[in-house]
Amino acid sequence: MDLNKKILQLKKEKKAVILAHNYQRPEIQDIADYTGDSIELSRKASQEKDAELIVFSAVDFMAESAAILNPAKKVLLPSLGARCPMAQMLTVDEILRAKKQHPKAPVVLYVNTLAVCKAEADVCCTSANAVEVVKSLDADTVLFGPDKNLAEYVSEKTGKKLIPIPENGFCPTHLLFQPEDVKVLKMEHPNAAVIVHPECSREMRQVADYIGSTSKLCKYAKESDIQEFIVGTEEGILHRLHKENRGKKFYLAYEDAICPNMKLTTLERLYTSLKEEKHVVHVPKVVAEKARASLERMFQIS
Repeated sequence: MDLNKKILQLKKEKKAVILAHNYQRPEIQDIADYTGDSIELSRKASQEKDAELIVFSAVDFMAESAAILNPAKKVLLPSLGARCPMAQMLTVDEILRAKKQHPKAPVVLYVNTLAVCKAEADVCCTSANAVEVVKSLDADTVLFGPDKNLAEYVSEKTGKKLIPIPENGFCPTHLLFQPEDVKVLKMEHPNAAVIVHPECSREMRQVADYIGSTSKLCKYAKESDIQEFIVGTEEGILHRLHKENRGKKFYLAYEDAICPNMKLTTLERLYTSLKEEKHVVHVPKVVAEKARASLERMFQIS
């Protein structure tokens, strides 16, 4: 029996649901029950009434969110080393310091943060709804973390002052994209639309035809009449884009834009985690309750 069949058999026996982020390896996306962005997947899992086990093929903060939103289910992270570098850039101490300096400013935290930080937020946001969340707040100055680029993008869209915490948080993979590479690709593919993630630099966003979260980029590509796209986000999304858009062409804006942490989940690690129920995600109850409140406020807004 090959590994895929073993995983599917185990999944059935253990009443498990497999979630895969859009940046996962193609074989992981193909075996998953659901593919999408982090919060989209956590919400899907909470709707799975018969599932007792969630295997979240992604990075640490995403599995934590799934555990927070699904307290009655056991959540597994197939690879313990799958940690988001940007999420590690923000600490609770930095949030508390920023609150002291700006006591009237609400704290909005990108879901790409650890649970202990979410517990200190007034509300969370995703890259898909960050503009909507910030617009809804009765405040002109907002503390926003941990991604400086997303903060800049939201500030441009809302006209509000966003103070980034930390001062220079960023996604190492998205900073690899440079407008010079896009210019070269546009010479080769003049009719291609440039679609990028808001975690990219301001310079990259300025050359984009469309800016959006992974789910929004997929939706845009699917609904558009355009046949060619230059893509400014992690290369894992290309698998889904090609599957959903037969005949359309996609070119990565920078070929080596690979998140090594997202690629740590392999079929072998997924199988071992599921078989041994290994790498259970634990979020302390007090932290989980406060973090859940921040996430639920976000859901009420969007």
